[in-house]
Amino acid sequence: MMTEDTGEHGAQSRALWLSTLSFTVCFAVWTIFSIIGVQIKKDLGLSDTQFGLLAGTPILTGSLIRLVLGIWADQYGGRIVNVAVMVTAAIATWLLTFAYDYPTFLLAALGVGVAGGSFAVGIAYVSKWFPKEKQGTALGIFGAGNVGAAVTKFLAPMVMVHFGWTMVANLWAVGLLVMAAIFWFMTSDDPDLAERRKSGKKPEPMSAMLKPLRNLQVWRFSLYYFFVFGGFVALALWLPRYYVGVYGLDIVTAGLLGAAYSIPGSLFRVLGGTLSDKHGARKVMYWTFIGSLVCTFLLSYPATHYIVSGIKGPIEFTFALGFVPFTILTFCLGFFMSLGKAAVYKHIPVYYPGRVGAVGGIVGLIGGLGGFILPIAFGILNDVVGVWTSCFMLLFLIVAVSLAWMHLAIREMEKQAHPELARPRDLPELEALNLPKAKSRKAAKVLGVAPAGPGAR
Repeated sequence: MMTEDTGEHGAQSRALWLSTLSFTVCFAVWTIFSIIGVQIKKDLGLSDTQFGLLAGTPILTGSLIRLVLGIWADQYGGRIVNVAVMVTAAIATWLLTFAYDYPTFLLAALGVGVAGGSFAVGIAYVSKWFPKEKQGTALGIFGAGNVGAAVTKFLAPMVMVHFGWTMVANLWAVGLLVMAAIFWFMTSDDPDLAERRKSGKKPEPMSAMLKPLRNLQVWRFSLYYFFVFGGFVALALWLPRYYVGVYGLDIVTAGLLGAAYSIPGSLFRVLGGTLSDKHGARKVMYWTFIGSLVCTFLLSYPATHYIVSGIKGPIEFTFALGFVPFTILTFCLGFFMSLGKAAVYKHIPVYYPGRVGAVGGIVGLIGGLGGFILPIAFGILNDVVGVWTSCFMLLFLIVAVSLAWMHLAIREMEKQAHPELARPRDLPELEALNLPKAKSRKAAKVLGVAPAGPGAR
């Protein structure tokens, strides 16, 4: 006979693993334009800017609705909200096949983007099943559903080559409906919702849920996520196009290589959650930003032809990042971003335990907006600047600002907690010179500095 503890543990496990699986399927749909968009671009004769807008439009929808969906998950339970998201996205993805020109494709892409809202729902739902000391690992496992981007890159090119892009949309829509049914019948309502229903307590109003958004800290977390998640999504959408344009690869090969970035950027999120539980999210964020700063700096350097005036005449040589080094660096960048994605969300249940849906929703919203804005920015930079590596120049700037803001904020918090850190930290000799003359001899004695005599220079 199954004990109550065993039953609760089983429900907890199903909630985690089925949430992760459903998020994987939703993410595969959410990034579908990274593959089918390349064919649509060719069919419609779109510019890079138009392609960036089309690829980023689903990301816009999925981002903007995260705040509302996160609050609804807190109010009404993540289980029913997640199923509603998957069914809605499945319908929109099926209807995508009826688009016939650029405006109708943009309209359809808005509907497909509903799939991206599943992240805020899953964060609120999963976090309620685990204690604080295990939430980093649990949310890291859930966040590994980002691997859905790699699923699309692996499978969609093969389906598209043999059956056309419309078949990709149809199959992905059916996959969402099947996942919605599995999730509904195999999961349970979260413990908080079950307790609230038992006591007859009404959910908190939306105004109370939104109160934490007044804190600047929430927006700082949002900037971090703009880079680690928004940058990840943007590159997941952009890399197939980059490989085709820079290295002349076919779409199938470009999709597979794009997965070399997406897979570590997803699976290592589990490691990021575990490290955040063990060493602290703050330390993991330092690793993330410093590692990403190095990677984006190297990736930013454009292919350059040099002519040096040598002793015996001009010396010519070219510096360009080769195919293999580029792939390795994007793999490393995906790794560091994955650590950061987990670390950012480790902060939220700790600082805002009763508002995970609202705070997680706004952080996810800003991060998702990065996935919408950055592909468009990449396209504009290509059209205006005319340098392929300009996308990495922009990412370098964002991570540099994020690192600086985080460090300054941490230093300020440390000074408030430990006022002694704000005291002068000059060399003892200089501190002695800055003290009033009446106290200089006493200070010199305390500091072990011999005061200068009348003849000293």
